[in-house]
Amino acid sequence: MQGREALPNQGGGGSREGGNSRHVPVMLQRCLDLLAPALAEPGAVVVDCTLGLGGHSEALLATFPSVRLVALDRDKEALRLSGERLAPYGDRATLVHAVYDELPDVLGRLGLPRVQGVLFDLGVSSMQLDEADRGFAYAQDAPLDMRMDQTTGMSAAEVLNTYPPGELVRILRAYGEEKQAKRIVSAIVREREKEPFSTSARLVELIRDALPQAAKRTGGNPAKRTFQALRIEVNGELSVLERAIPAAVKALAVGGRIAVLSYHSLEDRLVKQVFAAGAASTAPPGLPVVPERYQPRLKLLTRGAELPTDEEVAENRRAAPARLRGAERIREDVS
Repeated sequence: MQGREALPNQGGGGSREGGNSRHVPVMLQRCLDLLAPALAEPGAVVVDCTLGLGGHSEALLATFPSVRLVALDRDKEALRLSGERLAPYGDRATLVHAVYDELPDVLGRLGLPRVQGVLFDLGVSSMQLDEADRGFAYAQDAPLDMRMDQTTGMSAAEVLNTYPPGELVRILRAYGEEKQAKRIVSAIVREREKEPFSTSARLVELIRDALPQAAKRTGGNPAKRTFQALRIEVNGELSVLERAIPAAVKALAVGGRIAVLSYHSLEDRLVKQVFAAGAASTAPPGLPVVPERYQPRLKLLTRGAELPTDEEVAENRRAAPARLRGAERIREDVS
């Protein structure tokens, strides 16, 4: 089952793969090149923390014939579809139903204390955007669900209908960077008292009506920031990411590499902070010789965040907001 033609950033926070088989996953070759030095050795293990439709995973298995893949996803449908796609690779691929902050537990169960490569491709997968009943995309009417794992947790409709106004304002400001949060939430509270929210089209219409004309003229679809905020809240994306990136760095063997694709500034900021902290000395100022325990643990592999080229965006329009950062583990932790 393939998604439809890729649409530009429909979901409000970026998406992971082109929705059509002719499209390649976001910044695919650069991810492969960045991880390649760590995956050349026989027996290398690479973790795809965001399996999605399996595009990056398939390329990793095909490019590095001796590598073993561990792939995680919280979406059972994604695991089923990717399982079919990766079946030709047999036991080289281990697919696990898990959220990516569960990485230490997954590796522990598999008896893999250290790995050579880790890839994160954050945001919403194309399958989630393109399947109307998931409720991620504001360009089509759908039930307001937005759960990446539909077997657990609150839906976006439940958040809209039950959260106190102040909490909704906080979410829209913090996760959607929505300047008109108070105005939107006032309209939501007024409308939910008449009838609870259940579909995306009603929410999109409400946001359009609530915003001043000047706010509607900038930044694309006026609903995208609210949809991004709801999706992040429903899936706990930032709190999960805060735990997952340090855990992934800790799981890297010396010489191992991590690549992270993010799609909005909140994700990218978290990744940048973890990488910068790992690449900095923690020694007190003025020491003539820096002891091992204070030395940097990481070497940055990208100068800032790398952006997609025009060609990469032409291959997959959903790559447009992507930001790629990479780092290499150069020392073990010293207690």
